[in-house]
Amino acid sequence: HVQLVESGGGSVQAGGSLRLSCAASGYTYKNNCMGWFRQAPGKAREGVAAIYTGGGSKYYADSVQGRFTISHDEAKNTLYLQMSSLKPEDTAMYYCASRAGPCYRGDHYYDRWGQGTQVTVS
Repeated sequence: HVQLVESGGGSVQAGGSLRLSCAASGYTYKNNCMGWFRQAPGKAREGVAAIYTGGGSKYYADSVQGRFTISHDEAKNTLYLQMSSLKPEDTAMYYCASRAGPCYRGDHYYDRWGQGTQVTVS
């Protein structure tokens, strides 16, 4: 019932910043969790950050804590991931995902996924 489309990926130098967007269309649960995951070549998919729209709680992976900020614009129905102090190890395909209800760490809890947007840090 909901479609997610990521945008904003690209190539940046180490130490730079980038903002990813995830536009949601169709039906969206009022109280849901929206999160960002990433997967680098040869590595497992990793949860990056999530936000619960029903209360505003935010969650971050230790690897991005203090550098990334997740936010949700209810009026625009868009999820954002502001990334700063980017490192080469942040290079990955970034995916937007959502689920009804509260947030969970595992990617298997999310049933709606975007197509992904590539982030390359050199």
